[in-house]
Amino acid sequence: MKKYAFLICLFLLACDFFNTEFEDSEDAVLYEAGSKTAATQGPAALKVMNWNVKFGGARIDFFFDCHGDRVLMSESEVIENTDNIIDRINLENPDILIVQEIDTNSKRTAYVDQVEQILNNTQFNYAAYASQWKADYIPSDGIGRVNSGNAVFSRWPFLSAERIQLPLRTDQSSLDLYFYLKRNILKTKIDLGAGKNVYVVASHTSAYSTDGTKKNQIDIFKDELDKINNLSENLIAAADLNTIPPGSAKLSDFPDSVCTEEFLADDYTDEVKWLDDLYAAYTPAISLTDYGTTELQNQSYYTHTTDKNGFWNRKLDYIFTNMTLSGPGSVLQDTMSLSDHAPVMVTITVP
Repeated sequence: MKKYAFLICLFLLACDFFNTEFEDSEDAVLYEAGSKTAATQGPAALKVMNWNVKFGGARIDFFFDCHGDRVLMSESEVIENTDNIIDRINLENPDILIVQEIDTNSKRTAYVDQVEQILNNTQFNYAAYASQWKADYIPSDGIGRVNSGNAVFSRWPFLSAERIQLPLRTDQSSLDLYFYLKRNILKTKIDLGAGKNVYVVASHTSAYSTDGTKKNQIDIFKDELDKINNLSENLIAAADLNTIPPGSAKLSDFPDSVCTEEFLADDYTDEVKWLDDLYAAYTPAISLTDYGTTELQNQSYYTHTTDKNGFWNRKLDYIFTNMTLSGPGSVLQDTMSLSDHAPVMVTITVP
């Protein structure tokens, strides 16, 4: 049996039969709104939102959350949940939106293109998308076809948009790795008009690796930011980095950490310094001074929990920039019903 499994792995890897592979670098997928709204040319400031939207899954009890066994949603559920996310986006009215876990052609989301849905029901005119989980068919858990990834939405057009492949996990079998997520960096450059440009870089690093892959991905993410910063270009970076800020008071034993080994929540004890270099090099939306060093201080800025009946219990989501903040950032913690992540917001002055 092992011999046949090995041969199947070789066949899949050689032929990419289920269309799961990516190039090390390739063009991102670009979208334009059906009708466009006027955008201020050369804006003095940008309101930025970063949000892991959980593919419009809201608080349905999915199998990977360890609170239920749902795998698929109906089309009406997807549209309603995504419309609720859109309502909140429109309420905040950001100029640039960075999103993780957004689906474009997945069975679990009834094949609704959520990038298109958001783009055509908000003030954004353009979007760039980079898939991080793509397969014509996932032969487990009833998942089927999937295409899910990161996106950047903008009022202004893109000058460039690139998908950069991040290192893959090495703690999985070849077969698991073939069908597993391929994390990436979405690197875009936006023409703000009146001679102003800004790079917007998005990512979503590994959640469950046991082999150092997540740390490696975070370091490469910072290296990509450094390349842009060294060119003296304006930069905004946003990500779900799946790790906590320096100085976090709670590192383990989260209420939602009891799960199967495959989806076990992290013990962050060994990760407390992983973001030191990012915080040292760039200005965060939430400063470490504001974030604090006690649970009472930290909890105002928590952005994640899988426990819809509890409270946010750790911060995983970030915005960084090499420009000046127009004011302190915030976390919109009243969005518990919309996703397992809360949005991070900040306004940035553009020189």
